[in-house]
Amino acid sequence: MERIKALISNRQKKIKIPTGIRLLIRRCCHAVLEQENMSGNYEVSVSFVDNENIQSLNSQYRQKDMPTDVLSFPLGENGIYDMNQETGAYMLGDIVISMEKAVEQAEMYGHSLRREVAYLTVHSMLHLIGYDHEDGGMELVRMREKEEAVLTSLGLPRGESYVLTDEK
Repeated sequence: MERIKALISNRQKKIKIPTGIRLLIRRCCHAVLEQENMSGNYEVSVSFVDNENIQSLNSQYRQKDMPTDVLSFPLGENGIYDMNQETGAYMLGDIVISMEKAVEQAEMYGHSLRREVAYLTVHSMLHLIGYDHEDGGMELVRMREKEEAVLTSLGLPRGESYVLTDEK
């Protein structure tokens, strides 16, 4: 049985989902579990939405009335997750990715859409298993290091073009 089952749905029509993105998301989810030495079987839901949809969710759940790139909705707490009785897999939660924001950010940071979607997936997976960066500091540094380690293991390292320049 697989270690991670990613239930992926496209709930937007503005951005065409490139070939291979679904497989990439599954690889990202698996790589996070592997990096964190999590044993057992897990499920995660990943949805692609547009800016309008993610803004609505962001407003409803975070009281921030603006579009964001990704939202994470963990189902577990302190490493304890409900089990799907039909599959025997632990349910990690939901990841919601704005494809419009992903395209915008890929262009802004000068990397591929694949790298941006992978980053957003890894970032959210870390949130689903308990990592947080809201207070900044060492938690933020630790989370960024874990994100980059996973992305590098998948062949998507941060490139020099990732840094914005001040060209006018």
